[in-house]
Amino acid sequence: MDPVTAGILVAIGLIVLMAIGTPIAFALGGISLIALVADRGVAELTYFGETFFHSIASFAFVAIPMFILMGSAVASSPTGRDLYRSLDLWLGRLPGGLAISNIGACSIFAALSGSSPATCAAIGKMGIPEMRKRGYPDGVAAGCIAAGGTLGILIPPSVTMIIYGIATETSIGRLFIAGVVPGFMLAGLFMIWTLIACKMAGGYHNPNPVAVAAANMKANVEGNLRALVRVLPFLAVVAGILFALYGGVATPSEAAGVGAFLCVALAILVYRMWQLGPLKLIMRDALRESVMIMLIIAAAEVFAYALSSLFITQTVAGAIADLEVNRWVLMGIINVFLLVAGFFLPPVAVIVMTAPILLPIILAANFDPYWFAVILTINLEIGLITPPVGLNLFIINSIAPDISLRDVLMGSLPYALCMVLGILLLCFFPGLVTWLPDLIMG
Repeated sequence: MDPVTAGILVAIGLIVLMAIGTPIAFALGGISLIALVADRGVAELTYFGETFFHSIASFAFVAIPMFILMGSAVASSPTGRDLYRSLDLWLGRLPGGLAISNIGACSIFAALSGSSPATCAAIGKMGIPEMRKRGYPDGVAAGCIAAGGTLGILIPPSVTMIIYGIATETSIGRLFIAGVVPGFMLAGLFMIWTLIACKMAGGYHNPNPVAVAAANMKANVEGNLRALVRVLPFLAVVAGILFALYGGVATPSEAAGVGAFLCVALAILVYRMWQLGPLKLIMRDALRESVMIMLIIAAAEVFAYALSSLFITQTVAGAIADLEVNRWVLMGIINVFLLVAGFFLPPVAVIVMTAPILLPIILAANFDPYWFAVILTINLEIGLITPPVGLNLFIINSIAPDISLRDVLMGSLPYALCMVLGILLLCFFPGLVTWLPDLIMG
C-alpha cells in the first residue's frame, strides 16, 4: 500500500476511534497496532511492546509527574483562594479591577500549578460567583477565567514545555524562560479586552458601598494581607526552581522533585493539611494526571513509529518541504494545521505527535525552535477554549452550570482572537520570545 493511502486510512481510523469516545492513548495505540500488524504481520507485536515501554523509560520524564504533583499540591490547597483575595485587595476597586484581578490570579496560579484545568477550577470557583454578584456580564465572567486558565501551559514551569523539550531534544530551561514574556503579553491582551467588553456591556457595579466603616476596611485589608503572606512561600518555590534551572544548579528532574516536596510540605504546614484525606486527594490527582499523560506519550511514540514504518511521516514531511512557497506562508500552513489539531486533541498528544516531524521543517526554514515552541503552545491554548473539545469551556460550565455553554463559548471566543493577535505580534517581533533567553542564558 502506498504511503498516501495508508495515511488516509490511519487518519480515518483514528478519527472514528476518538469519535466513539475512545481515550486518546488507547485510540493512538490501537490504530498503531492495527496498522503495524496489517502491514508487517503478527511479529510486529514484539516491536510494539518494546517501543511503548522504551519511549518513556527515560530519567528526563521524572520531571513530568513531579511537576504535576507540585501543581496538585497547590491546586488542592486554599492557595488559589488566598491569591484571589490578595489581588482583589489591590485591584478589585478599580474600574474593571475584579476581572483584571481574576486574569492576574490565573497568570500567577498558572506559574504555580502549570496546569490549565487546575487554574480554571481553582480561580473560577471564587472568581465567577463574585464577578456575577458585582454585575459583570456572564460572558465576561466565564470567558476571562477560561482564557486565563490557558496560560497554565505557557507560563513556566509548564509540563507541555517539558514534553516539547524531551520530544525535540531542546533545552527545557530555555523553553521555560522563552514563555515568560509571551505569557504575560497574552495576560495583558486579555486584560485590555476585558475592560473593553465590560464597557461595551454597560459596565458593572459593586454592591459594597464605597464608604465602608474604617474598622471593617482595616479587618478586610489585614485578612487579605495575611492571605498574601500565605501565598508568598509557594511563589518563592517557583522562583527557586527557575533560578536552579537557569543557573545550572539542577536538572529539570531534580528541580521538579525538590519543588514537589516543598509544595506538599508547604500545603501541610501553611494550611495545616495534616489529615490523611487531603494528602490522599493530592496524590490521587497527581497520579491520575501523570498516568494519563505518560500513556499518551507512550502511545504517541508508538503512533509515530507506525507512521514512520509505513513511510507516512517521510511522505508528509517531504511534501511540506517541497512546497515552493515563502517561509511565512509555510508557517501559516503549519499554524492552521496546529490550530485544527488543537481543536480535537489535548496539547500533550499534539506535541508528541507533531513536534518531531515539524522541527526539521522549521529549522530548514530558518525559524528559531524556541520561538516555534511558543507559537505551537499558543495554538494549543486556543484549542482549550474552542469546540469541539474545549476542555476549559466544560470546566467553567461545571463550575457555573447556570451559565449556558453557549454563553461560555461566546465569552471565550474574543480571547481566542487575542491569542491570534499574540501569534501575529510574535511573528512580527520574534525578539519578544528570544530576547530574555538570550539575555539570561546566552
